[in-house]
Amino acid sequence: MLQALHIQNFAIIQELSLDFNQGMTVLTGETGAGKSIIIDAVGLLAGGRGSAEFVRYGTKKCLLEGQFLLNENKEVMRLLDKHAIDSADQVVMIQREIHATGRNVCRINGSIVTIAVLREIGNAMIDIHGQNEHQELMDSESHIELLDQYGNSKLETSKNRYQMLFKEYKKVKKEQNNWQYNEREFAQRLDILRFQVEEISDAQLEDNEEESLKEEEQKLSNHQSIVEALSNSYKALQGDEDASGLDSVGQAMDIMSSIESMDEKFKQIYDTLSSAFFQIQEASSEIYNEMDSLEYDEERLNEIEERLNLIQQLKRKYGTSISEIKTFLQNAVDELEKIENREGQMDHLNKRVVELESKLLEEGKALSTLRRQTALKLEKAIHEQLKELFMDKVVFEVQFLRDTKAFSMDSAHDNGLDKIEFYVSTNPGEPLKPLVKVASGGELSRMMLAMKTVFSKEQGITSIIFDEVDTGVSGRVAQAIADKIYSVAFHSQVLCITHLPQVAAMADQHLYISKVIVEDRTSTHVEQLADKDKVSEVARMLAGSEITKLTMDTANELLSLASKKKKA
Repeated sequence: MLQALHIQNFAIIQELSLDFNQGMTVLTGETGAGKSIIIDAVGLLAGGRGSAEFVRYGTKKCLLEGQFLLNENKEVMRLLDKHAIDSADQVVMIQREIHATGRNVCRINGSIVTIAVLREIGNAMIDIHGQNEHQELMDSESHIELLDQYGNSKLETSKNRYQMLFKEYKKVKKEQNNWQYNEREFAQRLDILRFQVEEISDAQLEDNEEESLKEEEQKLSNHQSIVEALSNSYKALQGDEDASGLDSVGQAMDIMSSIESMDEKFKQIYDTLSSAFFQIQEASSEIYNEMDSLEYDEERLNEIEERLNLIQQLKRKYGTSISEIKTFLQNAVDELEKIENREGQMDHLNKRVVELESKLLEEGKALSTLRRQTALKLEKAIHEQLKELFMDKVVFEVQFLRDTKAFSMDSAHDNGLDKIEFYVSTNPGEPLKPLVKVASGGELSRMMLAMKTVFSKEQGITSIIFDEVDTGVSGRVAQAIADKIYSVAFHSQVLCITHLPQVAAMADQHLYISKVIVEDRTSTHVEQLADKDKVSEVARMLAGSEITKLTMDTANELLSLASKKKKA
């Protein structure tokens, strides 16, 4: 549920903080006071499309913050885990900044997320229905999704299997089409691959070859300086007999040997000199051997430079290292074999397509059977709800526009093989017709509410928002809608903008929205109404601007009846 909402510099709202309760909350007030603006703010927290136009005039950015309690909503928890967002305390904090420049910054529990991620998680927590937002019902393409939402886990599992198969089928079918229709491109690709494979193979590259060559190149390029350094080092150690470094260390060692037995420290010094003497002697021998083996080979240097140049050219084309070039070669060889073995590859793809088509048709038919069973249950549940909304003469039917015997791969789409549309007959004796063509605004409101009552038990949505869905109704229908919205609030938190006193009277929490002028600027003010103030507001909704004693009495009676209904 939505626990708290903070709005700053949004449209005409300068700053506003609201706390919400579980159950049914209504927002009432004069037209233009800012009721829908509050719902717009919640919609943006759910990932709605934002723009710089929402930023209050004269400010640099608007800030929206919402705190939601998950109540163990498994789908939201799964999505938070999927995107590595912390959710240990079952609380989700959503923050969204919209700058006057158009830049958006979205955060969930402190983690910056994209609008797409915000929308994915927001849609699992918040469901907004507006007076012009019966789009799910008015879009026949969405009817199959609504039916599936009502289905059980068996239907969901079957649909998931079908969609996995269909995804693989589209991938294999695309590959098959590429092989069939890109003959010229394959011929060109074949030439390129052959050239690449030949060029890399001819080079006969070896692992760590480049490093070894660079090391050898450095020695040959610096031959003279290396010879001089080795020669001078050898002379310093083994030069003149009177001045050689090795002899000097040897003399010191001999002198210390005469006193080493007198003191442990003298013994340590002698041991150090002895060790140094033999190490220097060994180093001197190694220097001599290096000098003896050194040979300047200009031809070898040229070979190394040519080889390194070749490696560099290959790296520019095929990778940043010999390892990457070899990987490129292997991939090219594999692709070349596939193209050269085109006939075998096509045969494999054709068999795979036939196999997947058979599985898809089988799974699609099984899914359709489950849908037809679910459709009967949905029709019954909708009729029960419509009866309570004084639409007992309305006939609702889920029509399957394709016969199972006519199923083919031409019928296949992301959601199965079925083509489904909701049909209704709003008056006795009238034939069933597509819902999108025959229902009036008031009827659509009630149809949507009937479905939302049915689906709210299944969907697990944290908060459901109705934005003036009661438009176009009155009298006993208005009371039936009020009762129905209240029943939805048993399963989900409900926020409802309304102009109907019957709906307002059923509220657990009543917020009154008004406009105020502060320092020549219009702003929105929200007040949570106490019981006494609820009576006055319901009376205003009943009578308009002129409130009489009779109106107040009627408002009191309406609230009293609503209280009894809620207790019942």
